Amino acid sequence: MGEPEDLATARAVRQGVLRLARRLRGARSEHALSPAKVGVLGYLARHGTSTPGEIAAADGQRPQALTKVFAELEADGLITRNRNEHDGRGAVLTITAHGTTALEADMRERDQWLAAVLGDLSETELGLLRLTAPLLDHLADRTDTPHRPRRPVSDTDRITEES
Repeated sequence: MGEPEDLATARAVRQGVLRLARRLRGARSEHALSPAKVGVLGYLARHGTSTPGEIAAADGQRPQALTKVFAELEADGLITRNRNEHDGRGAVLTITAHGTTALEADMRERDQWLAAVLGDLSETELGLLRLTAPLLDHLADRTDTPHRPRRPVSDTDRITEES
């Protein structure tokens, strides 16, 4: 008995997206921005000025987990931190022109690798990818799916993972 078609499709999409993401990470130069920095800059480029909490929540993290990343981006002049007008205790982060330039340069490396491998595809395959790309973005933007909080890894989990 086979699995439901939607589950099989979900598995195939997940596998393809994750494998492609790994290949794209491998196409980065050694001095490229870290994935965490790209994530923060990318979020700010797409959504504009945001709080650390909003950025962290979008990545399923707590703001404290990104504190060092925020500080490094600010020290490098890639983002600015200002007082939150709605909450005087909080801050809002904004990508700078330098941050936008750095993000675009970082993305360009991977875009060039991907464009080169896309050259091996037929026009039909390229057409399918052109149709699929916005769908993947739409899925990535979904916020109505319940988020499962990450649970701490226990010693039992570590033993199981190492087995």
